[in-house]
Amino acid sequence: MPGMEEYAYVLDYLASGRPDDKSYHKSPIVLSIGEEEFKLLELVPKNNAVMTVGEKVYIGKNPELRTKILSVKRRISYRDLTHAAENELPFILESIINDRKSYFVDFFNNAQPINARMHSLELLPGLGNKTMWSIVEERKKKKFESFEDLTERVKTLHNPQKMIAARIVEELSDRSQKHRLFVSQ
Repeated sequence: MPGMEEYAYVLDYLASGRPDDKSYHKSPIVLSIGEEEFKLLELVPKNNAVMTVGEKVYIGKNPELRTKILSVKRRISYRDLTHAAENELPFILESIINDRKSYFVDFFNNAQPINARMHSLELLPGLGNKTMWSIVEERKKKKFESFEDLTERVKTLHNPQKMIAARIVEELSDRSQKHRLFVSQ
């Protein structure tokens, strides 16, 4: 259900603002990714807040829970990320995926065909037709319970967390993606 992110993960902290910002008074900013809908956000940290890359911060509506973030400044696009943020993104995504394992395992259990020629599982980078059919056949026997169960039963599938993270990066970096599996519009 589309809405406001409650939590975000820090991708980069720019204590002196953006280097390309030509204004006289530069303010610190935090580049982050939302936990639920994977929205890329620019955040305004509180004064003297110490930020760490990979840190989970509250950005929801309750101001009492906002210990480090003053406000969400704006939603940004992938091209607004720094190189450091781009480099950290896959690792932070894998961390989010591992924290929300059941959600992503459910994706493998419930993914459906997009049309007569393509299955949504095939949109995962590195997952081909043969592996897709193995997943579909195995889940008919019994739903997958974990990533370990998935990779144990589907021998041609290696590290589904990396595949999902790579797909999320594709959806973030290419706004013209026709089919979105994980990233909110």
